[in-house]
Amino acid sequence: MKILITAAGSYGDIAPYTGLGAHAAGAGHDVTLAAHATFERLVRGSGLRFRPLPGDPGGSGPATRRKDLIRTASAFVRELGAGVADAAEDGADLLVLSATTAPLGWQLAEAMGVPTLGAYLQPVHPTRDFAPVVSGGRSLGAVGNRAAGRFSLRMVDRVYADAVRELRARLDLPAVAPAAVRARQEAAGWPVLHGFSPAVVRRPADWRTGLDVVGNWWPHHAPGARLPSVVEDFLDDGPPPVFIGFGSMAAGEGERLSDLAVAALRRAGLRGVLQTGRAGLQATGEGILTVGEVPHALLFPRTAAVVHHAGAGTTAAGLRAGVPAVPVPVAADQPFWAGRLAALGAAPTVIPYKQLTAERLADALTRAVREGAHTAAAKAVARVMATEDGAGQVLKAVEGIGRAPRIGRTRRAGRTPRPGRP
Repeated sequence: MKILITAAGSYGDIAPYTGLGAHAAGAGHDVTLAAHATFERLVRGSGLRFRPLPGDPGGSGPATRRKDLIRTASAFVRELGAGVADAAEDGADLLVLSATTAPLGWQLAEAMGVPTLGAYLQPVHPTRDFAPVVSGGRSLGAVGNRAAGRFSLRMVDRVYADAVRELRARLDLPAVAPAAVRARQEAAGWPVLHGFSPAVVRRPADWRTGLDVVGNWWPHHAPGARLPSVVEDFLDDGPPPVFIGFGSMAAGEGERLSDLAVAALRRAGLRGVLQTGRAGLQATGEGILTVGEVPHALLFPRTAAVVHHAGAGTTAAGLRAGVPAVPVPVAADQPFWAGRLAALGAAPTVIPYKQLTAERLADALTRAVREGAHTAAAKAVARVMATEDGAGQVLKAVEGIGRAPRIGRTRRAGRTPRPGRP
């Protein structure tokens, strides 16, 4: 089967799909992953075909007002819509869509006459169990949570309105509002598999049939891969260190965060591995090592604790390694995942990024490393995650779709999108 996976965003939004794609490719499928150009090496390194998507995954800086957020997001997805269409110019038998690309992929699939499958890293459907993951992580009560979830989807449809209108015109499809397309997908029971562990977020009982939580699919790394020798030497030279990194967050804050991290480590009497990331962390000295991009799957099991921005992928990687965390959420879905870590007992506390100080970080690290309950809680989740096969569940769904009859599908002759069409 010819499969096109589309994913957009930062490193943590893309990397898991390399593992998902590699698993499908290993089963004999022809897999292409469409992502931003900056991730071409990552994608090709996992053995997948690559198609570029436009846009800067780092963004143009933080917007604070709702109007600015909507304007920035709308501009991003309008550019993305054209890129998604170009990425499909070689055709596909199935589109596998991330949460960000799904509202665009639905239009593409309609024009191509092919099925789609949702592969989401976050829960986005309304539920009584929790508020929308981008709302800050605070519960509004059962009724309020579900109402907020519906409102959140309306805002998403508003953001995608221009992109969907332009994409449907390019594909010679009749004009339909994004909300109407979404409603059609929901009424048809469109399948979405969620790539996180039910031990971390249980499947809400009020979700419709077709929305399933299957466990994580992990970033690809080659069998037999090892950490760089400088990292191995550092790990062997003393007790397990603390990992500190903020991924794609906190751009331009490197000097302040580096000083803060070193001060916290010294205060807590711990060694540390600082990951440069987009913030630009950098420090040297006894018991301190700075690294670039290294596989969390190889590094985290050898740490005493992990300090991170609580992105979905980094949160899962820490739990998979069975080590406690100190989450420092910055924005978007990060407060939600940070709250889950604390609720599970795998983190002693949550430190919002704007409230981060060396003193607070040192205190939290001391508790995370010295109080055995947090390690025990993380290890308990790790044991459950070790039994899960998220990529295998997605592959099973993919092959089930491939075997299904195409009766009723509306393949439109001559509708395959071509670059340069108005």
